[in-house]
Amino acid sequence: MTSEIESQNEWDIDNVPNRLTLFRVALVPLLMVCLGAGLFENTITDPLKQPLEWISAIIFIIASITDFFDGHIARKRKIVTVFGTFLDPIADKFLVVASLILLLGLGRIHTILVIILILREMYMTSLRLLATERGYKVPVSSIGKWKTAAQMASIPFLMIFDTVLGIPFPLVGKILIYIAAFLSLFSATIYTMSLANRFRQERKKMKMAKVVQN
Repeated sequence: MTSEIESQNEWDIDNVPNRLTLFRVALVPLLMVCLGAGLFENTITDPLKQPLEWISAIIFIIASITDFFDGHIARKRKIVTVFGTFLDPIADKFLVVASLILLLGLGRIHTILVIILILREMYMTSLRLLATERGYKVPVSSIGKWKTAAQMASIPFLMIFDTVLGIPFPLVGKILIYIAAFLSLFSATIYTMSLANRFRQERKKMKMAKVVQN
């Protein structure tokens, strides 16, 4: 009976973590409109560029907070659903990738950094799919967490792109995004080596099993 209830709960959609995830997805188009206004030069959007940049940064911060809370609530209440498992990482990537591309269009981040960060996300998604298919888990390392923290902190600074209370937001944002890019490459290398080591161990076990059978 308990297993049947758990199986039904896996397919639930209407719960707090999923609502927060859907809210985060809904914020992405709004962020794109606000930040994307800076890509156009006209008498209507020019006076609104700076306020819209602040709004974009606030939207990004709110979306990042919902990401923390939906995961926290899901772990605390042990809510694991198919819908949430699918949508949560997609919502994160929508938010980050859309922000990075718009910042690239505004000339606030180097093309190479955007390529590194986006390709790394694609690579890690593929790596995790491969690991899952083989029955392995790829836990998030401390380096991966620092990378995410640096990346998520850098984006609002680059959105505002102004000096506030003597703090040079553009400089802080650029330093953080370079750190994020470096940690992205470093952590991806560690994940790859760890998974490759697991595969080597499995091959050794299979060879030993064949030897014993023979």
